Amino acid sequence: MTLVLFIAVLVLAFGRVMKASKSVQVAVLVILFGAVFAIQIGLPEQSELRQATGGSVQSWVILIVLLGVISLYTFVIKGLKSKAHTATAPQQDGPFSARELDRYARHIVLREIGGAGQQRLKSARVLVVGAGGLGSPLMLYLGAAGVGTIGVVDDDTVSLSNLQRQVLHSEERVGMAKVFSAQLALSKLNPFVTVLPYRRRLSGENARDLLEGVDLVLDGSDNFATRYLVNETCVALGLPLIAGAISQWEGQLSLYHPQEGGPCYACVFPTAPAEGLAPSCAEAGVMGALPGVVGSMMAVEAIKFITKAGEPLLGNMLIYDSLYGENRKMRTERRPDCPVCSVGGRRRKA
Repeated sequence: MTLVLFIAVLVLAFGRVMKASKSVQVAVLVILFGAVFAIQIGLPEQSELRQATGGSVQSWVILIVLLGVISLYTFVIKGLKSKAHTATAPQQDGPFSARELDRYARHIVLREIGGAGQQRLKSARVLVVGAGGLGSPLMLYLGAAGVGTIGVVDDDTVSLSNLQRQVLHSEERVGMAKVFSAQLALSKLNPFVTVLPYRRRLSGENARDLLEGVDLVLDGSDNFATRYLVNETCVALGLPLIAGAISQWEGQLSLYHPQEGGPCYACVFPTAPAEGLAPSCAEAGVMGALPGVVGSMMAVEAIKFITKAGEPLLGNMLIYDSLYGENRKMRTERRPDCPVCSVGGRRRKA
């Protein structure tokens, strides 16, 4: 039995490396276990091959029943989590209250936003990756603008060294999970906004579940592994992505949306920089007000995109140099050989 299970593990590992679909991996396992059952039923009990593959049909039946129970339990739990996720994000539909009209009056009188645009903001569901330097001003302005549902993903806690730039948090909340600190701050800022805190690190196992169902993703993470994962998941789900980054005195942001003709993040940054070429804020430092500027710019782009106002940064990257007070705008384009979003790319949405 051990030998057969070892072969099954090898099949799954090889399928993962070769990026085979789940249906292909399941088909191979069905063939493998079908052969084992044929051996157990067809060969005499004393056969060495039968002994090497378990010795009896009963042991395999017990194992398969046990695996079936575990699979059913996992399926039920996943379904309950999905229902809970939906239940915690109430629909932000319906007319504005008198307090909301007063709160959003300066938006509503803007010709490019108006009542229709403000209603789009109220109905919008966005996900912010990272509740740190960029996520702090970004969420403050999204919340103030009336974006109806704001999800935030972060596994870190508030520390004293964050407070030089992460204006969403406070000294009283040092040690608190950043997502809960964000929820507390935004609930005080605007009670008409729903904040969904996800205290976890974004990973290949949970990225799709967290991003599925949102209208826009905003990436303020501080490492390239997360940025590439967010981008791949957005491309797979057909979601628009606004990504920003900061270092020392300079920041950048852009809108990535291949389905609308723009590039994805991997088109512009095909590979992560070598070790030491892009040090973190903890290593290289960052001017405290810089993430406030770039995070606010990301909020501006999000509000424009949701309300369909103006021209979004699709196919353009805005670079801000705070040390010399300069803005630069660079044209970006899709790469025909991009492994993430090109027609022949392995991860392109079907």
